[in-house]
Amino acid sequence: MSLRTKKLSVIKFTKDFLLATRLLQLFQPFNKLFGFIYNFNLLTSWVHKHKKDQMLMNDFYVPVRDYNNRLKSFAAIVESYNLKDNPVCYLEFGVFVGTSFKWWLSHCENTDSRFYGFDTFEGLPEDWGLFAKGDMQSGIPQIDDKRGLFIKGIFQDTLHEFIQEHSPVFKNKRKVIHMDADLFTATLFALSQLYPYLQKGDIIMFDEFNVSTHEFMAYRLFTECFYIKLRPISALNNFYHAAFEVE
Repeated sequence: MSLRTKKLSVIKFTKDFLLATRLLQLFQPFNKLFGFIYNFNLLTSWVHKHKKDQMLMNDFYVPVRDYNNRLKSFAAIVESYNLKDNPVCYLEFGVFVGTSFKWWLSHCENTDSRFYGFDTFEGLPEDWGLFAKGDMQSGIPQIDDKRGLFIKGIFQDTLHEFIQEHSPVFKNKRKVIHMDADLFTATLFALSQLYPYLQKGDIIMFDEFNVSTHEFMAYRLFTECFYIKLRPISALNNFYHAAFEVE
C-alpha cells in the first residue's frame, strides 16, 4: 500500500469516525467565532498582499475612516476611464436613499448611459452585524433623469428577469457594478448572475469590502469558483471601499 493510499485511508476513517461520534459538535457554540477568525485572517492576508499594488487611490493604513472618501474613488474612476463622455451601464445593488446612485447619474453625462438600482426598499432581508432584518428601510428615490430605473425586491426575485430583458445593454457598454448590498448572500448571488455578461474592462466596486464574513467572503468565493481575475484599482478607508477592474 502506497503512502498516499495510507493517508487517504486515515483521512476517511477519521472523517467517518467524527461523523458517527459527533465529537466536533462540542465546539458548535464557537462556530461563528471560528468562522469570523478564519475569514478575517483571509482578509488580512489579502489586504497585505495587495496593499502596495499600483492603484488609482489607496489610503491604507488610516486610523480613522471617512465614509465620504468613496466619492474620491468614484471621481478617480470616472476620470481615468473617461466615463463622463462614454456610455456606461451602471448597476447598483443596495440603493438605500440613492446618494451614490444620483452621484453616478450626474457625473456620467452620455445620453446612451443607463443606470439601474436594485433594492428591496423595505430594509435588509436578513440580519447583518449590528443591524436587524428590516433596518435601513427607505422609499424609492425620486429622480428626474429618464436614464435611471429602480427595481424593487430582493435580488433573487428580480435580477434574473431583469437580465433576460436588458442583456443587450450589457454587451454594448462598459459595466460599472456597485455592490452595496452589505450581505454575503445578496452580493454573491448578484455577482454569480452577472458573471456571464462580464467583459474585460468592466468595473466592480464593493462598499463594505473589508467586512470579512460578507462582501469579502462573497468576493473570495466568486473569484475562486468562477476563475475570474479582478485587478484592484482603488481602496479607501482601509479597503472598506474597494474597486476592481475585470481582467
